Amino acid sequence: MSKVVLIGPPGSGKSTVGRALSKLMEVSFSDTDALIEAKAGKKISEIFVDDGEAHFRELEVDVVAQALVEEAGILALGGGSVMSEPSRLAISQSGATVVYLEVGIAQAAPRIGFNTERPMLLVNPRQKWLSLMQERQPIYAALADLTFSTDSKKPHHVAEEILAALKVDR
Repeated sequence: MSKVVLIGPPGSGKSTVGRALSKLMEVSFSDTDALIEAKAGKKISEIFVDDGEAHFRELEVDVVAQALVEEAGILALGGGSVMSEPSRLAISQSGATVVYLEVGIAQAAPRIGFNTERPMLLVNPRQKWLSLMQERQPIYAALADLTFSTDSKKPHHVAEEILAALKVDR
């Protein structure tokens, strides 16, 4: 079974759906945001404040490339990781099935609460999220092998839909 890479905006459920999918498929789950925090020894919000977004994005490119090679099973990528050309190339060349999880702002807002753990959404979070989506959505769609909406769905239901589309035996 090849690796499955989950992409999508903040609040789309990449981590939650990824964990559910990994349980259904009985494979490992990794999240590049968690891998970045482990590598840096601090939370992403602290990296943004202490070191700046440019440093975070450099870490992210390295971690995404490494994870695409080393991590097995299900891999959730940070929402902005697709904005880097080297990351897009690594994703495209990874041989992984890329799954884009779509979500509307009405569903994303309560899921993420536009909290301080998401540094890209600190100032005017709703407008920033909409702006990010306008920029990122075409890239998510272009990279995706499969697309699923997570609006009004429980994570395990989305995981079951993905599993069915992957045609993997349980």
